[in-house]
Amino acid sequence: MKRNAQDITLSSRRVSRRGLILGGVQLGIGALVLGRMRYLQVDQADEFLLLAEENRIKVRLIAPERGVIYDRNGIELAGNEQIYRVSMIRQDADDADAVIANLRGLVKLDEEVLQRALREMDRRPHQSVTLADRLTWDELSMISVNVPALSGITPEVGLSRSYPMGQDYAHVIGYVGSVSERDIEDAENPDPLLLTPQFQIGKIGVEQRLEDDLRGRAGAMRVEQNAAGRIMRELGRTESGPGADVQLTIDAGLQNFTQARLGTESASAVVMDVLNGDIVAAVSSPSYDPNMFVSGISVPDYSGLRDNDRRPLHNKIVQGLYPPGSTFKMAVIMAAMEAEVITPDEQIYCGGYINVSNRRFHCWKRGGHGNVDMAKSLRESCDIYYYEMAQRTGIDNIARMARRLGLGIAHDIEMTSISEGLIPDRDWKRTRRGEDWYVGDSLNAAIGQGYVLTSPLQLAVMTARIASGLEVNPRMVRSVGGVARPSGVQGPLDLPRSWLDRARDGMFQVVNAPKGTAGGSKFDLAGMKWAGKTGTSQVRNITTAERAKGVISNEDLPWDRRDHALFVGYGPYENPRYSVSVVVEHGGGGSTVAAPIARDIMLYALNNGMPPLDAYPSRDREKVEGILSDLKLNPAISSRTSGTSEA
Repeated sequence: MKRNAQDITLSSRRVSRRGLILGGVQLGIGALVLGRMRYLQVDQADEFLLLAEENRIKVRLIAPERGVIYDRNGIELAGNEQIYRVSMIRQDADDADAVIANLRGLVKLDEEVLQRALREMDRRPHQSVTLADRLTWDELSMISVNVPALSGITPEVGLSRSYPMGQDYAHVIGYVGSVSERDIEDAENPDPLLLTPQFQIGKIGVEQRLEDDLRGRAGAMRVEQNAAGRIMRELGRTESGPGADVQLTIDAGLQNFTQARLGTESASAVVMDVLNGDIVAAVSSPSYDPNMFVSGISVPDYSGLRDNDRRPLHNKIVQGLYPPGSTFKMAVIMAAMEAEVITPDEQIYCGGYINVSNRRFHCWKRGGHGNVDMAKSLRESCDIYYYEMAQRTGIDNIARMARRLGLGIAHDIEMTSISEGLIPDRDWKRTRRGEDWYVGDSLNAAIGQGYVLTSPLQLAVMTARIASGLEVNPRMVRSVGGVARPSGVQGPLDLPRSWLDRARDGMFQVVNAPKGTAGGSKFDLAGMKWAGKTGTSQVRNITTAERAKGVISNEDLPWDRRDHALFVGYGPYENPRYSVSVVVEHGGGGSTVAAPIARDIMLYALNNGMPPLDAYPSRDREKVEGILSDLKLNPAISSRTSGTSEA
């Protein structure tokens, strides 16, 4: 009995030690659990509450309404229209293929758009992608009724960009398009809006250059979703801020008339207010409808534009570079006067050609012009006179004068891919070509050929500076968000008036004198006359053999081998208001092709509307009436009074 009692006592002691150890372990685990519970439920309560809310509540950005673009008179050129569309988030769909198949049974889906959407969903399965847009109200209603059976599908009402003037402003305003990966990569600090599904940004033109102003400020909407990802209710929102409205200097009536007057030619025209630099018309032809690009242009449509030999996608206003031909001659005579190597009354004999450095340089008039002074050299566009000026003046002096007149400069206006052009000099050839400058290079440059390249915009600026005597720069945007942009006038042009008057007088004779090269394009509008200069630039070499037989006429050459036709002018002559430049690619002669177009455009600008027939010489009225009556003008604006007279 004693042994048993002792054994029981020892066993109790051992049980007590085990119990203590086990109890300690349990207490330790309990303490850890309690500590963890406190951490989760007290210390980190806010964070885990937010995570739980995010599983139920989503914050969506609200895209702002894009700013509207107007012409100088308040006519809408780029606006926003309400559209209906259907989008899908692949991640929220139970079976994406089955959902799309069911959707096909409700509405017709464009196959090209659908395939593009599927590729986008593969890259971004968690983001909304548009499957179809510009649906009718009935189609949207049908989808909305069937949404419970279409997981991941959301019918939406949104805004899309629209261009009511169609092709008139494609090269000026440009267009918007969906944000691309490259757009995001190019942005230093990408706006969260760029990641918003279906968000559109400016791609070219004013839309691109003023993107930050036009875009606006994003809003936010908090919505509650169920387990299937469908929106149950809206919990609150912060409204978006619309983009700034933009007013251009361009006049819709004149722009439409200019577009129609250029017709199907591969051409461009610029009209500029010589007093303040306002561009009142800027057209590149042929054009295209920018509305095609808003929701994604089809491959056949894009191929048709890309492969057109008249290059409708190319902005000839600022990207087109052409030898200016004889329109360059005003810069040469002013450089010669500045160098004091010629007086206006000095005569130079033109016999049809001269020999320089064992090479023959021809005048355009085979028999020559005889004795030529400065006024006659412009009036009849004698090349021999300018060959002599080139040798006396030197290319560096000519280049400096050309740049002072606005040539060879990438003028900063709200267009994209603006070309600088080329006004060559000795340093340019040595640096860029590693060659010396030869006298023959100077002779070619003096008649606007050789290395010289200018854009239609630059030619309009040059003409405006000659006409006004002001250092005027082009301005295309009048105001942004109601805040006016500064005038394009920098002050007086640092050239003596006597030099400018010599150029102006010669230009007046070009149009109004009996032997002027543009005598067929004169007008008399309420006593107003105008001045100008023709230009024809070669795009091919004329061989000695061809010259001996007789130069082949442009009409007998393939289109792309014909000369470019150019004309620059300003009016009225006595009190200049507008300058105009017209370039017709492979049009032939500047006097026969470009000058009549420029005349009609100038008359429209000066008349504030359609040119009256009595402004034309009586011999031309029947022909002009036929041309004007055949123009395809926009009926919404063609009957209104233009506002180009506004300062």
